[in-house]
Formats: sequence, structure tokens, C-alpha cells
Amino acid sequence: MDRSPRLHAGHQEEPTIKFFELEFLLEHQRIIGIVTLVIGIGAWVTELLGMVYVCPYCRMQRTAIALLGILLLLPTPRRWIVRYLGSVIGAMGVIVAANQNFMHWKRISSGEFTFNENILIDPFLLSGAALFILIAQLWILLPGRHAEGSGLSRGSIC
Repeated sequence: MDRSPRLHAGHQEEPTIKFFELEFLLEHQRIIGIVTLVIGIGAWVTELLGMVYVCPYCRMQRTAIALLGILLLLPTPRRWIVRYLGSVIGAMGVIVAANQNFMHWKRISSGEFTFNENILIDPFLLSGAALFILIAQLWILLPGRHAEGSGLSRGSIC
């Protein structure tokens, strides 16, 4: 794909940075799968070592992140069954993360919100981070028609 700047009506268009293109995520899905699997397992380790409190919302989110990480490592992540399982797992994780995050937004609106003493384990921030991770994982597993013609839609059912 040509990345050279283009001229439009006398103006030079800035070259795009590949990192901000969806194809970047698709091309690096296995690396992202490893990273997100480590994040999910690492989050479980922090609970099992007693470093964070037990939270059913957090447990669901970290499990979904880890399981989607495993699906990204499969040799055929675009098969319908993988996409289906990923959709169910991802939807559950996203719904739980959004609900947890929204509960904190309600507290912000009512003037009752405070961050956790240890900002690194603040549930408002962590549930927001989980939303970003889960959505990115789903974008990789469910590339849809935008990947057509790029060679990245192998096994796609679209």
C-alpha cells in the first residue's frame, strides 16, 4: 500500500501512521493476543496473591480478556466458531465492564465519587481500561468487510 503523501486541491495530505490503522492490529494479532493473555493472567495473579480485593466484575473482565487473548493466538481466529465464542465472551466482558464503569459515573454525578487510595487498582479506571482492551480484541476477531482485499480476511464468513 502506497504511504506517500498525496496532493488534493493544492494541499499536501499528511502521510498516515500505520499504528493508527486497523490493519496494524490485524497484522499484529498474535502479539496482541500474547499481551492481553498476560494482562488477564496477571490480573488474576494479583487477586490470588491478595494484592487486590475480590470483585466479581473484575473477575469477569480479566477472564474475558484472557480468553479473548487465547482466541487471538489460535491459527484460525477468523473461523465462525472462534468468532462466535469470541463474540459471546467479549459481549459479556464489555457489558460487565460498562456496567461497572457506569456505576462510578453515577457516583460522579451524585457527588459521591472518590478514587481508590491506590490509583493503580481503582475500579473506575480499571473497568474503563478493560473496555478499551475488550473492544480492541473484538475488532481483531471480527474484522468484517473492512479487511476484504487486504489479505487479512482469511476464513471470514462475511
